[in-house]
Amino acid sequence: MRSDTLNLSAELTLRRATLGDLSGVLALLASAAGWLNGLGVRQWPVGGFPAARIEPLISDGVLYLLEAEDVTAGVMALDDNADAEFWTPADRPEAAMYVHKLAVNRAYSGLGVGEALLDWAGLRALAAGCRFVRLDCSKDNARLQRYYLGQRFRHVRTVDLPHRASGALFERPSGVRGGFMPARVHDMTTYVPKQKALLSH
Repeated sequence: MRSDTLNLSAELTLRRATLGDLSGVLALLASAAGWLNGLGVRQWPVGGFPAARIEPLISDGVLYLLEAEDVTAGVMALDDNADAEFWTPADRPEAAMYVHKLAVNRAYSGLGVGEALLDWAGLRALAAGCRFVRLDCSKDNARLQRYYLGQRFRHVRTVDLPHRASGALFERPSGVRGGFMPARVHDMTTYVPKQKALLSH
């Protein structure tokens, strides 16, 4: 079935990536990187990421695939690893979960795949007792920054480091949805939130 006629409300399945998915994930990320660089956006390396950068995410169980009829429509990593060059102690890095390597198969662009992944990330952050879901993107990618603002993220600040293309920081309260959610996700993950001390009020 063609992606532009796919009924996403009935077809999306979310699962953890396995090592058997590595080559497909690398190809999707490389395709996304090539597309971005074709637009003049220096977000990711032109040829994508080496396996050594992605394999640990799979081994740690933090890389997720969103599939439509056994085709990978999107990929995303979600963990509690705050980038120390971007998020300072004043930001309370432990109060959030962080989205990395979010990419959508271009055949499924505009069909709500990215929105579904971000909404799911927010729900997982909420279940883990975190206040926010956070991410960073290219300082020069105005289009992507507008997209995140449209998904109810707040621009926290832009960190301008000469050795990093990224640095535009965004956050959204956990559990908040982006507003555009045509897709229903069948969650096949086995997420177990970390135990956190309850805060007294």
